[in-house]
Amino acid sequence: MSASLSSITKTRAETHSLHYIYTGLSRDLGLPGIHKFTAMGLLDNRMIDYFDSKTKKKVPKQTWMKDRLDPEYWVKGTQSRQSKQQWFEVNINILKDRMRQNDSDLHVLQWMHGCEGEVQPDGNMTFYHGMDRYNYDGNDFLSFDFARSVWVAHMPAAEESKRKWNDVPVLNDYTKGYTENECLQWLNKFWSYRMNQLQTASPPEVFVFARDTNVESNIRLTCLATGFYPQDIIMWIKRDGRKLYREDGLESSGVRPNEDDTFQRRDSVEILKKDKSKYTCEVIHENLKGWMTCYLYLLITIK
Repeated sequence: MSASLSSITKTRAETHSLHYIYTGLSRDLGLPGIHKFTAMGLLDNRMIDYFDSKTKKKVPKQTWMKDRLDPEYWVKGTQSRQSKQQWFEVNINILKDRMRQNDSDLHVLQWMHGCEGEVQPDGNMTFYHGMDRYNYDGNDFLSFDFARSVWVAHMPAAEESKRKWNDVPVLNDYTKGYTENECLQWLNKFWSYRMNQLQTASPPEVFVFARDTNVESNIRLTCLATGFYPQDIIMWIKRDGRKLYREDGLESSGVRPNEDDTFQRRDSVEILKKDKSKYTCEVIHENLKGWMTCYLYLLITIK
């Protein structure tokens, strides 16, 4: 008797996240760049807005946030962040008293909350994962269990807060509802703004350069296209008008992601320095008007 085993691998759908991080210090250190209170919004771990206790103003950190959100959004956001700053100051003092800590030591309270969405075939996102937790002095303090809709204490000093918060069902309902609904709505909105900006304003930047190789008589010609979206691109290196392929020594990185959601591709070929052929790099992308041709052969004369 023989048996066969088969496995089915489910590929996880594309996901995106929106998180907010608030950090409060027990005292002002008076150091540049370090503030008693800071708050920031992160879309896929990239900062999209910022607030601190020095400027006392919520500001955009992405061009598309500034362009797409009206002034009223930033006014209300500033008011909300200022209220949270006051809340942090009050609660840091409460925790210091509860733990019998003195004023001379530095103490840090941090709140992190947000949501993660899974992209559906129609382009919208459905709720995938939520987070709402507090840290104190670098240790887990309190977190929300979304499955049970209750707060969970992670140290003895958090037990009192857990009891008080769980005794207010409306708070737990709000925490769960905000994370699974309102947060997801903002995630959908911000992501669509970001994608629209990429699709309408991300043609490739093209750079050509030449470098020496390990072989003294040779030189490597490289064509780099970067900062483009979407990822579909056509790139050719030509010699006297003829496209070069792998059998001609052409090497390609293929399309690779950049950290800002755009893409890049790098093609190169190694040739003799004495080669007098005409080398060009041609790039075609939907956000380019027509195509771009860059001349490589001139670089051969660079020493």
